[in-house]
Amino acid sequence: MLELSLHILDIVNNSVKAGASLIQVTVEEAIRNNLLKISIEDNGCGMDEDFLAHVTDPFQTTRTTRKVGMGLSLFKAAAESTGGGLTIDSKKGVGTRVLVDFVYDHIDRQPLGDMAETMLTLISGNTTVDFVYTHMVNDKTFSLDTREIKQILGEEISLGSPEIVLWLREYIKEGLKEISL
Repeated sequence: MLELSLHILDIVNNSVKAGASLIQVTVEEAIRNNLLKISIEDNGCGMDEDFLAHVTDPFQTTRTTRKVGMGLSLFKAAAESTGGGLTIDSKKGVGTRVLVDFVYDHIDRQPLGDMAETMLTLISGNTTVDFVYTHMVNDKTFSLDTREIKQILGEEISLGSPEIVLWLREYIKEGLKEISL
């Protein structure tokens, strides 16, 4: 994967497959501290301790269509190549939290990528899941909570409807633009 946003897309899709109804994606660009942190937390089915101990092994997967699962192992390798790392906390029946740290200015750190399009794809493609997306750049924060948007729209309008997708795209892009350097 060439961009970190694609890793995020992959891990969040795992959360959706794990039955999560709420997924929180947090990106913290602490440039002054030379740190990029990405956190993905869900309330899905979680993992037992045995599976968790081997979850970053590419040959450990719950997939039935193939015998390899590269997502977490590639994300971990991307972080470690910058001097960072990946940790996972999970409890069966409760959910999972993936925390990934990168050295911000490391030459091997992949670019973050297009977070607006990544979040738009996740939200519009999984309208029954609630998302909280928080993105911080130093002291500035952009936050989006689909539960609030759903409350305003009511039950008759879907987050996947074309006019809402267009609005979401602009809202996220504008919000990220306001916090960028």
